Amino acid sequence: MQSCSFQLRQITKSKTFLTFKDLEKVIHAFISSSLDHCNALYSGIRKSNIHQLQQVQNAAAWLLTGSNRRQYITPVLASLHWVPVHFRINFKILLITFKAYLGLAPSYNCDMLKSYEPARSLRSSGSDLLTIPKSNLKTKGDRTFAVSIPKLWNDLPEDLRFAKSVSAFKSQLKSHFYRTAFM
Repeated sequence: MQSCSFQLRQITKSKTFLTFKDLEKVIHAFISSSLDHCNALYSGIRKSNIHQLQQVQNAAAWLLTGSNRRQYITPVLASLHWVPVHFRINFKILLITFKAYLGLAPSYNCDMLKSYEPARSLRSSGSDLLTIPKSNLKTKGDRTFAVSIPKLWNDLPEDLRFAKSVSAFKSQLKSHFYRTAFM
C-alpha cells in the first residue's frame, strides 16, 4: 500500500509531462501491477483490507482521468474498464481454477478440485459444478482457498464454466465481472 501511494505521488509530479496514453501505461506499470501481484492470496482477507486496495485503485483512476475526488468513482472506473479490486481477486482465483480444471495448473491445484456428482439424476448433473468441502471453522475455514474456489466456481454462469480455451474464459469472465460491477 505504502509503495503504491509513494508511486502515485511520484506519478502526480510528472503528470504534466506525459500524454494520456503514456500516463495510463505508467499507472498500469506501477499501480495495477502492484494491485495484481499475488492477488490470489487476497482470497478471504477482511473487507477493510480490500477497501484499502480499492482506495489505491480509485486514486489511480482519479489521477488518470483528472476527475474531481468528490465525484462518484463508479462511472470513472467503468469508463476506464477497470473492475473493482475484489473482482480482480476473484478473476485471478477463477483463472487458476479454470487452468486446474483443464489440467494446465500444477498438480496441487488440480488435486483441490473435486467434481460434484449427485447420487441421483438431477438438473445439476452435467453442469460442471465442484464439491464444496466442509470446513471446521465458519469464519476462517470458509475463507480458505480450498473452500472459496468451489464457491466462486459454482456461482459462475454455466456458459462460463464450459469455455473452450483459457483466452475465451478470460474474456468472458472479465465481461461478466464488468456487467456485474457496473450494470
